[in-house]
Amino acid sequence: MKLFVGLGNPGAKYAMNRHNIGFMAIDRIAADHRFAPWRARFQGMVAEGSLNGEKVMLLKPTTFMNLSGQSAGEAMRFYKLDPGDITVFHDELDLAPGKVRAKTGGGHAGHNGLRSLHAHIGEAYHRIRLGIGHPGHKDRVAGYVLSDFSKADTRWLENLMQGLSDGAPMLAAGDTAGFLNAVALRVNPPRSGTGRAAPQDSARPASAPAADNRSALQRLVDRFR
Repeated sequence: MKLFVGLGNPGAKYAMNRHNIGFMAIDRIAADHRFAPWRARFQGMVAEGSLNGEKVMLLKPTTFMNLSGQSAGEAMRFYKLDPGDITVFHDELDLAPGKVRAKTGGGHAGHNGLRSLHAHIGEAYHRIRLGIGHPGHKDRVAGYVLSDFSKADTRWLENLMQGLSDGAPMLAAGDTAGFLNAVALRVNPPRSGTGRAAPQDSARPASAPAADNRSALQRLVDRFR
């Protein structure tokens, strides 16, 4: 069994906070993949279902962010899981909005939810780092993460949630590369007819040369065609 944990704070007042993007991801997976109704358990809310034939439990700790590890640790011990069976979805200040990175182990970088998880389950769990951007100065971080996403964030946030849901079966199967590709196809879809992802910076001059992704051997062959 796999345990997917979303980090956030409980209650309607926090529902659209940037800090709650982990909750949002778990909610979207539950809805799109028809998980069982949410119920209270393990100091949190859980929903059970399957992804790609793998039994998966979704968990949203209701202990508030700083104590998230209590909930995850309780679930891990009950089901006799290893940290490697756990994947945590959380907000990441050091990534631009909409960017996603996967990581296993390592430090908590001051994130209070991860700090609590480290204390209760160790650091060897998997992480899906969901970029929310940085306000520019450390003194503004607390207010920034506890403020709601703006209307301008709606489009990329919806694409991100859909991509996370699309890729969830691959993540449950241990195919992290496939999961990240599914996210990328939603967040940065291919241009029509090319099969290539659209450029990250739409302001790049049209005359800028396209990157040559051919191998050295292919370039040599093409010269003599």
